[in-house]
Amino acid sequence: MNALLEEVSRHHFPNPPATPEQIEAFERRMGWRLDPELRAFYLHCDGAALFRRRPDADYRFLSLAEIQRARVAIRGKDDDSRGPASMYTICDLQDGDYILVDISRQQGGCYPILDGWHEAWPDPEYCKQIAHSFSGFLEGALRSGGNWFWLQQRES
Repeated sequence: MNALLEEVSRHHFPNPPATPEQIEAFERRMGWRLDPELRAFYLHCDGAALFRRRPDADYRFLSLAEIQRARVAIRGKDDDSRGPASMYTICDLQDGDYILVDISRQQGGCYPILDGWHEAWPDPEYCKQIAHSFSGFLEGALRSGGNWFWLQQRES
């Protein structure tokens, strides 16, 4: 994870780090705890843009203040008919699509990362898990050259 975070700082556009107090306030407000990889990311930078600066970045990792339930971000209402309550936005892909974290389960102590494709949300056939952890997703994003690597994997 450290090498990935160093790469974000060297070659991309990180925000200043979140403080431990900001993380604690986020966790109290949201009612869930960041996993170790997300915590490391937010202590390193409270959000970041990859490849291009805001507002043009296709990968815009959200600040703690911007994270919200996926069903609110994608469908505009915090209601069970709009998708599961356990999925939260962590990265804005600029076209109404998001990268999501599913806090209802963990794999190896980390939350899985999913594709929040707004046109098919919340259909699990299209909004699939794309990484077992945040570091797996971040590594794929950094190696992608700005492309959505999980879509390329599906086409192969």
